[in-house]
Amino acid sequence: MFEEIIDNYVRFLASLTVDHFIRLFWFFIFFEFIRYFLVEFVVLNLWRLSKWLNRDVYARAREEFLFENPLISIIIPGKNEGKHIYKLINSLKEQTYHNIQIIVIDDGSDDDTPTIGRDLQKAGLIDLFIRNEIRGGKASAANFGLRFTKGKFIIHMDADCSYDNDAIEKIIIPFYIDKEVGGVGGNVQVRNYKESLVTSLQAIEYYDTISIGRAVTSYLGIYRIISGAFGAFRADVLDQVKGWDIGPGLDGDITVKIRKLGYKIRFEQDAVCLTSVPNTFKKLTKQRLRWDKSLIRFRVRKHKDVLFPNQAFKFANFIAFVENITYNLILNFKWYFYLVDMVVNYPSMILNILITNILLYTITNFTKFVIYSLYRPRSNAPYSYFLVYIPAMVFYFGYYLRIVRTIAYLQEFFFKLSYKDPWNPEKTSVHARRLKL
Repeated sequence: MFEEIIDNYVRFLASLTVDHFIRLFWFFIFFEFIRYFLVEFVVLNLWRLSKWLNRDVYARAREEFLFENPLISIIIPGKNEGKHIYKLINSLKEQTYHNIQIIVIDDGSDDDTPTIGRDLQKAGLIDLFIRNEIRGGKASAANFGLRFTKGKFIIHMDADCSYDNDAIEKIIIPFYIDKEVGGVGGNVQVRNYKESLVTSLQAIEYYDTISIGRAVTSYLGIYRIISGAFGAFRADVLDQVKGWDIGPGLDGDITVKIRKLGYKIRFEQDAVCLTSVPNTFKKLTKQRLRWDKSLIRFRVRKHKDVLFPNQAFKFANFIAFVENITYNLILNFKWYFYLVDMVVNYPSMILNILITNILLYTITNFTKFVIYSLYRPRSNAPYSYFLVYIPAMVFYFGYYLRIVRTIAYLQEFFFKLSYKDPWNPEKTSVHARRLKL
């Protein structure tokens, strides 16, 4: 049976002409290979060349930043993060930049966070510990902390993350390179990559797709999301947008709000943050359903004005939205159209088409991983460790994540289930839905 499949597949490959190949694999060629390999590769080289040509500009910006020595306020909102806070605070004390104000906000925790937080403040290890007695959600906690900040810049951190000792310095320098920058996103990588198959696959995703993708979109001026795990903002800009709106998806939402005011958003690849990701497919599915619903809730509904001519219209914002909606939403459903096309028109070739698609994506993934190693600031794991998992990425990206996205989009389109997500307290979700946030 296996030999028959191989023999049949060899004959299939031998019969392929260029036109036939394009007809059978048009989705991969035009919507995957060109966008996520060729275009990315060209832009990455332009980005690296730009960094090299502007190295003196970077050096002067760093010198200006260190000479000014501005106060930087760090807000750390969270619920039941007691086991993480001390480690995070200890790591902040090891930063190369020291003029910081640390504010920990407890969002109605029922663990030992209040005791730990107050002890840290008494010991002088943090500047302020404040607490929402009743949980209000992450946006509520972040905005509560924002009221007590005194810095010129505000950094939002997640308590369960760890940061390179120069991360604060690196994430602030872009503000001094370009005075029109309103927010900067840090480079989030996976810390618990060895924990399970799921975490290893996510590590490659963060390492390759997310980090590289954000470097590319940042260079093109269409970078669209400052990670909630590690993001820096000008304090005056946060004041203008009035802080965070109710999530989930609040990190992408505030990024859009800042862009709509005319400020630039940048990604700083050298400002590295390590986070622990979901370690089972069940937990990951829950997380990604929440993330993916935000595209419909915020980009298709709340901020749809970006797509239409208006007084505040910005072409870069329009392109950022079109690119996001096209590749994440429209082409997600177009993939199903491709499957129907193949099943209806080439039923006898389905197995061979499937095998070829898997090989094409796998070869591309291997090539990207090796080539993109030249563009990464550092690795938190040996390259050889990740190479073993590359063959599984075609199933992770091509099937698992695509199906999860599809479910999330349909749930949000027809039922607006993001307002029922327990990630936010029910009272805040009711309020958000009433105000169409």
